[in-house]
Amino acid sequence: MAPRTNPSERQRRLGAELRKLRLRARMSSDTAATLLEGERSRISYIESGRLSVSRNRLHLLLREYGCPPGPYFDELMSMGQASGKGWWDEFDDTIGPAARDLAELESRSTVLRTHEPMFIPGVLQTEDYARAVLSETERDPQLVDRYVQFRLERQRILATDSPVTYRAVIHEAALHVRVGGPEVMRAQLLRLMEASRLPNVTVQVFPFKSGVYSAYSQSFAIFGGVAPELDTVYLEHPRNSLFLRDGDQLDEYAKMFEWLCELALPPVDPDSVPEAHTSRDSLSLIQHIMYAL
Repeated sequence: MAPRTNPSERQRRLGAELRKLRLRARMSSDTAATLLEGERSRISYIESGRLSVSRNRLHLLLREYGCPPGPYFDELMSMGQASGKGWWDEFDDTIGPAARDLAELESRSTVLRTHEPMFIPGVLQTEDYARAVLSETERDPQLVDRYVQFRLERQRILATDSPVTYRAVIHEAALHVRVGGPEVMRAQLLRLMEASRLPNVTVQVFPFKSGVYSAYSQSFAIFGGVAPELDTVYLEHPRNSLFLRDGDQLDEYAKMFEWLCELALPPVDPDSVPEAHTSRDSLSLIQHIMYAL
């Protein structure tokens, strides 16, 4: 099998983890290649995500690298056997590799934490809001339609039989930006409150009054699963989105998110009665902005 030229994020991550484990075991590429009865270049291709490894050989490598049984071991095995195919394949004619990687990562995660300073998070957007946002950068109506469909399909992670645990901190600025006009924004803010009724969704608003904080200027998402070692930070950029895997970077963003939660208003609770709001919370702020539109 010829090495692939454009490995997916899952394939690159598996390769990076195998390299990390091999180096931790102080095993050379030549020795690892001997285990697979192959050339040294084979290990290099596997570790760069350019070459797949069979289930039996992956199990052998993990065992010889000293990876103990447990969630991390099992998840690496699962990553190795995953086909990478999913509903996102229907959009191959439209979306790029980073968007496909994002959709696959969302589908494999059990916990998603996200911070948005200027826009409502994609998985909470209404169709009209998404269309208004995407129309700012794409003038072809047919492409906009496809992008909107893709974004709406991503929202299925919130309402499957095993939905992702979703936590969002949204800066107050995002609630004031009149994307698509007042009616679109009213419907979008209502959608925020409706989504918060889901038991797996938590929405907090970071108010202007909390002052300046370094995370204001950057949106990010932290994807987590059964093995914390495989958590991923996603940073969206117009040209090259980034997937961060380094442990120190993961810790930094995890701490940043928890600090944002501490500074943000209490979560939205759409089922609480008005008299229960004795102090300012995320719901009362969203309602205030919605009524003022």
